[in-house]
Amino acid sequence: MPRIAVLGTLAAATIAMPLSAGADDGLGTGSPFEPDTRPLGPSALDLATAASTAPAVSQSVAAAPRVEVRREAASRSAARDPLPGCDPTVRPAGTNGNLDEHALCELWQAGEHLRPDAAVSLSAMNEAFRATFGRDLCLVSSYRTLSTQVSLKSSRGAFAAPPGWSMHGWGLAIDLCSVETGSREVYAWINQNGATYGWANPAWAKRGGSGAYEPWHFEFVQGVEEVQNS
Repeated sequence: MPRIAVLGTLAAATIAMPLSAGADDGLGTGSPFEPDTRPLGPSALDLATAASTAPAVSQSVAAAPRVEVRREAASRSAARDPLPGCDPTVRPAGTNGNLDEHALCELWQAGEHLRPDAAVSLSAMNEAFRATFGRDLCLVSSYRTLSTQVSLKSSRGAFAAPPGWSMHGWGLAIDLCSVETGSREVYAWINQNGATYGWANPAWAKRGGSGAYEPWHFEFVQGVEEVQNS
């Protein structure tokens, strides 16, 4: 009987969890930059910065010579690191569009940069994307300087935020290539999995939202909330 009771409790918890995931999170629609979802579960940033839980080795194993093994392991680790030297705890100094670019992290796509925590989370999402589709996520843009924002506002009108107000200027937004938004399968994957890594197409950018319809535009939710509350 105790065993049956435990199994029943686990089954009830398993059923209840998906039902509660869609509950209203109270974000509201007060800001045109406010995303409509929060990341669920541990964020990519949490996973990247979590302490190691590997078991301790025995004294006999620890005492064995392994200089070459360490060197090879370090080499493999460096090769697996998609963003070497990117510290997610760093907050670049400066203002919107005038951030210290040396403190930003360059992504897998040359010339594209984001704030470190946003970069780490997006990189983790890209790893999962590559495992699914066999290639990297394609980006049109990421961080934008103030001068770039001015130029885009002049040429794109309503499809660009007022200079100094764009989340691109904080290194917290990306625009996807048409190869991603044009594929039903790919875009569905991005929308379904983005929240797990902290990324979402904000409410204002959706069809019928308060801003221009921009299905290609995604923002790092945690960073956007940080900027809005600062």
